[in-house]
Amino acid sequence: QVHLAESVGGLVRHGGSLRLSCALSGSISDLYAVDWYRQAPGKQRELVASIFSTTPTSSTDSVKGRFTVSKDNDKNVVYLQMINLKFEDTAVYYCSYRDFLGARYWGQGTQVTVSS
Repeated sequence: QVHLAESVGGLVRHGGSLRLSCALSGSISDLYAVDWYRQAPGKQRELVASIFSTTPTSSTDSVKGRFTVSKDNDKNVVYLQMINLKFEDTAVYYCSYRDFLGARYWGQGTQVTVSS
């Protein structure tokens, strides 16, 4: 079992920045990935960015150049740094752990609201 604890999101001005964190605990595999998803009202949950235990990252086109995912291996914390936030980034953000055995665990979700 893996537990994920997300930091609190918040209200951010358009063009502003925010960093989310996702702390992992429990039986963490040597080979895993952490994905950041988001779900805006009335929309399907979408994959935003991923980071793998071997460090390579990926992100969806809409956030490339603005969102960066990183991790602190010593603390088992994954970060999502968001800059130049846009109104369409408003959503509930979730981190999710998955490993090579097919296990999947989710964080509780955190609201990010971009305002004018």
